[in-house]
Formats: sequence, structure tokens, C-alpha cells
Amino acid sequence: MMTFHLLFIALFIYLLASVSYLFMLAVAGRWGTLNKYTSHPEKLRIAVLIPSYKEDSIIVHTASHALKQSYPSDRYNVTVIADSLLPETVNRLKAIPVNVIEVHFDKSMKAKSLNTALSKLASHDIALILDADNLMSSDCLEKINHAFHSGWKAVQCHRTAKNRNIPVAILDSLSEEMNNTIFRKGQRVLGLSSALIGSGMAFEFDTIQTIFALPIIQNNTGEDKEVDVQLVKRNIVVEYIEDAYIYDEKVQSPQVFEKQRTRWIATQVAHLKSFLRKDMLRLSGQRMYLHKVFQCLLLPRLLLMTIFFVLSLLMLADAWLDVDFIYPGYNYWLSVMGLYAATLLLAIPPSFYNKSTLYAFFTVPILAVSMLRAILHIRQNRAAFLHTPKVYSGDD
Repeated sequence: MMTFHLLFIALFIYLLASVSYLFMLAVAGRWGTLNKYTSHPEKLRIAVLIPSYKEDSIIVHTASHALKQSYPSDRYNVTVIADSLLPETVNRLKAIPVNVIEVHFDKSMKAKSLNTALSKLASHDIALILDADNLMSSDCLEKINHAFHSGWKAVQCHRTAKNRNIPVAILDSLSEEMNNTIFRKGQRVLGLSSALIGSGMAFEFDTIQTIFALPIIQNNTGEDKEVDVQLVKRNIVVEYIEDAYIYDEKVQSPQVFEKQRTRWIATQVAHLKSFLRKDMLRLSGQRMYLHKVFQCLLLPRLLLMTIFFVLSLLMLADAWLDVDFIYPGYNYWLSVMGLYAATLLLAIPPSFYNKSTLYAFFTVPILAVSMLRAILHIRQNRAAFLHTPKVYSGDD
């Protein structure tokens, strides 16, 4: 029994530390304020990069929409990096017109596509990376330009859902907004670097060009995680622009959700290992480094909820059978669960408090199973590129 008690104590300490950290960020994200950006008279040259792998159904619409910015058209250009697109799609893109760079790889990787484009493009001041389904708000580039004129070298925009048409999409969009509250706004309010998402990210052109030229990123399926590592190495803090919106398509089925989470979990494990490399360990005394490592140790939200659910069942069984299996006492565990519930409530934007979200919660058990399956399949992501298909949802 003593061994089980020690295991429970270790689990309790881990969960208490994780939940306390998340609660602190949620409070900051809910009530804190950020820098506001509007426009700046001097317009920097911006390269908008859109890697597209077999996204023939949506890429033309995305590229056309990217040209509808309030930013002066002669100060930015849109480049689609065409990987395995149909010839007719490439011709339609060139007719818009946008710049098209065709790439061909034995093993397709987003990092390879971006490196090819960055090496071929003439030098710009800023590089903005979008996904093939991303639509920018019309003032997005203006706000990015203002942020860079304020001294930032890396910026994360507010990625949000462009579709909430089914329960899975609602929960996926809710999850992203909670992450925006906690890991982006909350971290910036406390003076920490915003977490990157993978798209809607803008960087100083020369810096990101150098990063994507590194061999270590070329075959990395979680290229944004390696970018994160390289920014820590260069002591570059990522700013978050809360009202520069990037509209992103949310997953449409549990199957796509599972494939997406399989990739995410695998890259998270690889992300933690990256901070243990020799070139990174020399930074182990720095605040930014320690914060990133601790963040890598956090479990996914659905997995945390599953653990608390299992613990609740164990406490009921422990009380029913009177075996004194759970340690420490129930009040300790209930306090941590209550703190986590408060964290989730703080992180949920008010716009999600409606009947549609309530109905969507009935699919949580299905997604929890998908998350567990994703954990079991993480090795698959190390051997192959897992492409999550997107379709244009009809939202502008």
C-alpha cells in the first residue's frame, strides 16, 4: 500500500503544479491587457508565405483572399508554395495573380517548402506564414507592421475558427481559444513569450530565413516547435496581437481530430527532447528556457480531464469499499479538481457560453478516446507525414 501512496503523492504534486501554473495564466489571460497595434506610416515589406500540400480545393480561395488587405499592395506579396498541386490549380493561382513556387520532394515537409521559398525570394523585412486554409482579417498586415516598428522580431496573430458547424469543430475552436487565453495572452501579460501555433506567425525575414535553412528543421514534422527552440536560443520573445485575426478551419470529424492530435503529441515529445540538446542545455539557467521546458511537461487538456475523471471513480470506489487506497485525502484531490475547473471556466471566452457548446460537450468522451488512440500512435508520425485534409467551409 505504501508504494501506491507514494505514486499518488507524486501524481498529486505533478497535477497541483500543472494546474496552479495554468490557473495563473488563465487569470492573466482573462483580466490582463496587451499592447494595442493599429497602423504605422512607414510600411515594411512583407512576404506572405502559404505552403500548400494537395490543398487544391481551397488554396485558390485562400490566395485570392490574402490579396484583400488594407495594406498597400506594393509593400507586400503573396507566395503559394505548391507541393503536389494539380497543374490546373497552379495555373489558376498564377492567373490571380500570386507568386507560385512549385516544389517536389521525395518526402513532403512544410519546413522544406518554406526553406525553398525563403531561399528563392528577394529579401523582405517580414515573413508571415499561413496555412492553406487561413484567411486574414483585412487589417492584419497593418497591425503586424506596427508591431515590428515597435521593436518585435516575432509575432503570433490571433488564430480563431472560421467554422463552428458541427460539435467536433465547436470543441476544436473552443480548445484553440482557451489556448489563446492561457498560452498566448496570459503568457504575454506576465511578460513571457507567446506560444506559437504553426500559422499566423510573422518573423523578421532574415532571422526566419536562417532558421529554416538549418538541417535540423528540414525533416521535422513540427517545424513550429523547432522555430520556438531557435527563438529561445536567440533570446527572441514572441509578441501576441490579440485583434489581428487569422481564420482557421477546425476539424470536421473525430478521425481527423485523432490524426491531428497524433501529430501534435509526437511533436510535443520531440519538442521536449530539443531542449535537452547540448546546444540548448547551456541556456538551462535562463527564465525563458525553464518556462518552455515546464510547458513541454504539461499534459493535453483532454488527457488531464480523463485523469481527473478516473481519479473521481477511484475515490468513489475507495469510499464504497473502505480500503484507504487514495492518498492524500479526498479534500486535496477535490481542491485540485476544483482549481482546474475554475481554470477552464476562466479560459473559455464568453461567446462560447451557449446551447451549441453545451450540446458539443456530449462528444467529449469520443474525443477523449481519440486522444488516447493518438498517444498510442505517436510512432506513426515519426515515420510519415500525417496530412490532415481541409475543405473550404464557405466562410469569408
